[in-house]
Amino acid sequence: MKNKHIIPLIGLGLLAIAGTVAGLGLAGAFGSDDAPTPARASASNRAATPAPATATLAPATATPAPATATTTHPVRASGPEELPAVVIVEPDPDYENALRSARISQRGWLTDFSLHSVPYDEILSGGPPRDGIPPIDNPKFTTPAGASEWLGDLEPVIAFELNGDARAYPLQILTWHEIVNDVVGGVPVSATFCPLCNAAIVFDRRLDGVVLDFGTTGKLRRSDLIMWDRQTETWWQQFTGEGIVGELTGKQLTILSASIISFSDFRAANPDGLVLSRDTGFSKPYGNNPYAGYDRADQSPFLFDGPLDGR
Repeated sequence: MKNKHIIPLIGLGLLAIAGTVAGLGLAGAFGSDDAPTPARASASNRAATPAPATATLAPATATPAPATATTTHPVRASGPEELPAVVIVEPDPDYENALRSARISQRGWLTDFSLHSVPYDEILSGGPPRDGIPPIDNPKFTTPAGASEWLGDLEPVIAFELNGDARAYPLQILTWHEIVNDVVGGVPVSATFCPLCNAAIVFDRRLDGVVLDFGTTGKLRRSDLIMWDRQTETWWQQFTGEGIVGELTGKQLTILSASIISFSDFRAANPDGLVLSRDTGFSKPYGNNPYAGYDRADQSPFLFDGPLDGR
C-alpha cells in the first residue's frame, strides 16, 4: 500500500533548481558538538583519480560567498572551458577566537580548524549532532516493481547512471539521511540531498587517490548542508563540493551528472534499474516531510543567515 504522506514532486518546490527561497540549505545538521569522535578512518583505500565530469544542476537563488581565505591546493575549474584556479589557504592565527565568537566547538573533532576558506560566523548549528542525521553507508536496493509498493509514480527520485548502472534514490528516504555512500558502475560515489535548499548532487568520492566517506556535520551554511569526510575530517559545502574547513580546504570534489525526475519516468527509462530500499537499518517515517513549509515565500527560512533574493 502506497504511503499516503508522499512528498509530491511539485510540493518540494522545483527540487531540480538547487536552492529555493532558502538559498543554500544545510539540513544535514542540527546539533550539539558533544557527539563522540569516530576513529579516523584509514586513508589506504586508494583508487585512480577520475576524469572530471560536468553537472547539470541549475544555479541556486543564493550561493555561498566565494572562498576568501588563503591552501596550496589546486581547485578544479567549474566549467570545462575554464582554467584551474589555485586557492592559497594559510593557517588562521586567530581561528580560536573566531570559533568562540561563532559558538563552534572543536570538541570531538580532529579537524584542523586553523584552515578555513569561509568566515566561521557564516556557519550555524542545525540542531542534530554530527551524523545525528545518519548517512547510509551500506545501501540496499530493490527493483522498480518492488519499490512501486510504497513509492508513488509522481514521487521525486535522484536519477543517476554510470557505466550502465542506473539507480534511483527516492527523496522520501534522502530527506531523512541526506547522504548515501555508494558504489555505482564500479565507482565510489555519494548521492547527497539537502532538503532545506532542495539541492540534489552526486559526487565522485575519489580525491587524489583516496576514497572518502561522507557524513553530516550537524552544521549549515546559508541553509545548506555541510558534510564531513571520515578520512581527514574536513568540512565540505554540499552545494559546491568545496572543502571549506580543515586539511582539504580549497579542494574540489568532482560533481557527476544527475537529475531529479519522477519515479514513473525513471522506471520507464530504466526497467532493470535499481531503487534505494527503505531497508536502511534505521526506523524513519519515510514519506513524511519534516521540513514542510520551510521554503514558503511569505516567510524567511529560520536556518538561513545571509542576503535574501528579493524575487
